[in-house]
Amino acid sequence: MKQKVLFLCTHNSARSQMAEGLLRALAGERFEAYSAGTEATLVRPLAIEVMKEIGIDISGQTSKTLDRYLSEPFDWVITVCDAAAEACPHFPNAKRRLHWSLPDPSRATGSDEEQRNLYRLVRDRLRQHIEEELLNAV
Repeated sequence: MKQKVLFLCTHNSARSQMAEGLLRALAGERFEAYSAGTEATLVRPLAIEVMKEIGIDISGQTSKTLDRYLSEPFDWVITVCDAAAEACPHFPNAKRRLHWSLPDPSRATGSDEEQRNLYRLVRDRLRQHIEEELLNAV
């Protein structure tokens, strides 16, 4: 039986979307990956772009609020930004909870390439967390 994982961040536009796509691509046979935010916006184009660089297409994913998941059981609820960790309600049906403090790539400034580099950094750190804390923990 697959373990259910919910990734949360504020706008469900970059970090949580990339985490959802990464987990699905790396271990979709073992995990069901979901993402949501305290607010719904859109999936950032640069998040889609840097995920395509590693062969993962998240262009079909949509931004969602966490309300739809409050009553669902999850094996893992993982916040990927500090604001969501603080604002996130208690998930009574979550077996485990983790927090990964990552910078917000949507706030990146500078040239297009400098902005892409922050998205890449966050993507790669998410992958490292997933591999070390989820894939090796199960």
